[in-house]
Amino acid sequence: MKNGSNRRQFLFKCGVSGVAAMGAQTVAFSADLEPVSPNDPMAAALGYVEDATTTDVAKFSRYKAGQECANCQLYMGESDSEVGGCPLFAGKTVAAKGWCASWVLKAS
Repeated sequence: MKNGSNRRQFLFKCGVSGVAAMGAQTVAFSADLEPVSPNDPMAAALGYVEDATTTDVAKFSRYKAGQECANCQLYMGESDSEVGGCPLFAGKTVAAKGWCASWVLKAS
């Protein structure tokens, strides 16, 4: 019975270590990533802008003042960062003050 307990502890520690390492790498890599261009085909389709206040409200009527990437559920940057990752634009960063049509209020 003791061997099973040791194995579980070992696997748990490996899992926790792996998750912590991945989190550290995500933060380190986000600073090295290039910003997504509003002209990128995916960004253009979603109406991505680097400054939410410049959103074309005629085309994207869902936009409301105060919505920006920094308060979006998908934003993976720190609360005080100017840029962060977004799963919609893998390998690139978005502006914290940006916006796109996939914006969803971050859960509090």
